[in-house]
Amino acid sequence: MKSVADDLRAEQREEMRRLSLDERLALGFRLGEEGIERFRLANGLDRETAIRILERRRQASRTPSKCMSEIIG
Repeated sequence: MKSVADDLRAEQREEMRRLSLDERLALGFRLGEEGIERFRLANGLDRETAIRILERRRQASRTPSKCMSEIIG
């Protein structure tokens, strides 16, 4: 039996298939920018600080890299 969620996922997949590569890339970049902006506003940060914090979080689960530590603090 199909659920409403299954139908929505199928519909979203089909919508994505219809987009050109350029449109998919633009969508990805836009969503990334929106995510940064929401994180920034929710935490009362400026854009650069928000990006730095998100980069640190992404790196936290990776093998430590002296180079990246120097780049992003």
